Amino acid sequence: MQTITFDMASKNLKNVILKAIKDKDETIIATDEGSVVILDEIEWLHIKETLKLLNDKESLTALIESHAIRDKGEQPKGISPEEAFDDV
Repeated sequence: MQTITFDMASKNLKNVILKAIKDKDETIIATDEGSVVILDEIEWLHIKETLKLLNDKESLTALIESHAIRDKGEQPKGISPEEAFDDV
């Protein structure tokens, strides 16, 4: 992640955007009033999906339980991703 000033970003916005897309890394554009983040859209969609899953108590509980099982070297029992997300 890098932080640049507004002036730097405005002079080179296309390259800032292309770098975020290519590197899959965010760029912070800082001003005196605050900052914003430029991020590849696909990365943002992944973050949104993760937040959605983490806000669902049932999904979060299943995720934590699966990780605990894997940490023991065992294979979690369950359904396929296709079955899990057939309603999406």
